[in-house]
Amino acid sequence: MFDVLDRCLMQAERPSDELNALAKQAGFQEYPYALLLEQKRTEQSPKHHPEGSVWNHTLLVVDEAAKRKQFSRNPRVLMWAALLHDIGKPATTKLRKGRITAYDHDKKGTDLAREFLTAVTKEPELIEAVPWLVRYHMQVLYVVKKLPYQDIPGMQAHTDLQELALLCYCDRMGRLGAEEESERGDILVFLKRCGEDHIPDWLS
Repeated sequence: MFDVLDRCLMQAERPSDELNALAKQAGFQEYPYALLLEQKRTEQSPKHHPEGSVWNHTLLVVDEAAKRKQFSRNPRVLMWAALLHDIGKPATTKLRKGRITAYDHDKKGTDLAREFLTAVTKEPELIEAVPWLVRYHMQVLYVVKKLPYQDIPGMQAHTDLQELALLCYCDRMGRLGAEEESERGDILVFLKRCGEDHIPDWLS
């Protein structure tokens, strides 16, 4: 199943079509792939995610990443991070005062992404790099809004900020109603505040 998924992520123009088909196979019902299936049953705030379930959002993000993987320094890491970026949401999603929230899903997702990858591959690059991208995929929001959760030193220590920015952009564009110009502007602000002077080709 790992090899099939890997080929889908790296070769399909729209991985979402194949992912939906794979999700119906028996192997996807078993650990650790069942961790992904839980996203189908996990709803999101309609205000921020009108596309519906976490699975619907993940498919959109993977397709956005597929459009731009040629700009990545490590396309496999980018694509697996896109697939696993919200793996922590099923475990953290709660209804609070009428609002659907998923606080700390980035932190929970770090552990689950590492657990998932350790179970399916022995490739150290994937096991090491992908969870850190998952850990910091919410940081554009935190940095742009100057929230106390921002962790610029942590990002600088554990990720390639250019790669993280690319994943974050795909994440934000993987929502129905996302405004490209606004999202690009936020990415530029994020990179500047993180001390990155280089504007990536996909933003210029």
